[in-house]
Amino acid sequence: MNFATIRAALQAGIYKVINPFVRLLIKLGFTPNAVTLTGLLLNIGVAVVFIMGGEEGNRGDLRYVGWGGALILFAGLFDMLDGQVARLGNMKSTYGALFDSVLDRYSELFTFLGICYYLVAHHYLLGSLFTFIALIGSMMVSYTRARAEGLGVESKGGLMQRPERVVLLGVSALACGLSSAFIGGDYKLFVPGVPFHVFETMSILTLPITVLAVLANITAVSRLLQAGKALDAKDAAEAQAAPVPAPVQIPARSSVAAKVLAIGLFFCGLPLAQASAPGLVFPVPTGIVNQLFYLQRDPNINTVIYQLNVNNAGKLDEDEPVHVFWIRYGEHGEHKDLNFIQRKFAYGLSAKKVAADRYVLKFAAYDKVPFYLQKTSADNAFHVVTVINNKQIVINRVYLRIEGGTFWVPNVKYIEVKGWNAATREPVVERLSV
Repeated sequence: MNFATIRAALQAGIYKVINPFVRLLIKLGFTPNAVTLTGLLLNIGVAVVFIMGGEEGNRGDLRYVGWGGALILFAGLFDMLDGQVARLGNMKSTYGALFDSVLDRYSELFTFLGICYYLVAHHYLLGSLFTFIALIGSMMVSYTRARAEGLGVESKGGLMQRPERVVLLGVSALACGLSSAFIGGDYKLFVPGVPFHVFETMSILTLPITVLAVLANITAVSRLLQAGKALDAKDAAEAQAAPVPAPVQIPARSSVAAKVLAIGLFFCGLPLAQASAPGLVFPVPTGIVNQLFYLQRDPNINTVIYQLNVNNAGKLDEDEPVHVFWIRYGEHGEHKDLNFIQRKFAYGLSAKKVAADRYVLKFAAYDKVPFYLQKTSADNAFHVVTVINNKQIVINRVYLRIEGGTFWVPNVKYIEVKGWNAATREPVVERLSV
């Protein structure tokens, strides 16, 4: 005889005992949903009892634990009654099953809430930890079954289903409270040679909770594995029964990827892989107030300007200290803000304040070398600086050199940084390999 058979026999015996009471409830006009709601209210009462014990009792006073256990068992009776009321009263409904399932989860959560509160309030920290683990396992036992049934398979069984959890919690809490009247709430058992006690009165509650924590999670995992086998079998059966689909022409993966990348390059304004036009001369931007530096790249002369972002009073915007925009020399020198993709994935800058008048800057498309917006001692004005080859360089211009590659994957040969040495004020040109 296996566990499932024993459990079914015990359940049938309990139903024979409670059926007269069930018929009485039906005569009084109780519906299954009303019984379920009553069970929820009683479990809220369980939480209240344990919370009161945590607030008003002391570590050795376990009366609240006993009363809480008795109320758990009484509330658990209503968890069995609602289903039997539905069956004997011929009041089954799909919504009633959902209502019962949801309120049962709330009931269990309130019960664990009260026990956790009590244990934490009286500094049974290890016991409260296992209570929380037991809560996780209890919820996953129910969720695994519900999710599996939603996918069309059954996932029942296990050693620690809801009735077992209710009985274990209720009996252990009741036994803990009753035992404290005989052995005392502060009883501790010591073993010679062991520097700490191996048992105390509260262990009558916390040890069964630890067992519940382990078995509930084992039950959840076993249900998951059971559901997995059933779903695999279901998928295999459906695959065999399904008609063979007609072949469908699918575009080549490389072609699709190339088109997507080409669109991305187009909208980002990234440099395309083509050689610079013969005799291409890059202009030097002029007349830009508070210009920090500018960026140019093959294959055209359109230029990205990085400007200090200050208001009319000359105060720096600390949230966005650098304003970035285009000068479209190929379009009559029109000034134009970067679009979203250009800001986030190409030429935009992110700024983070690290000290007074100092920000670390990162390019959206290149973050290997840190750049800083800070005031220099030379003129006490803001500049963008970086360190290359042990030299602190104040940046005036950044240039991307493109040589060959493909239309979609340009070959960026190097990044050229031009400016002046912050220490000597001498002009500097440095190149970074990509």
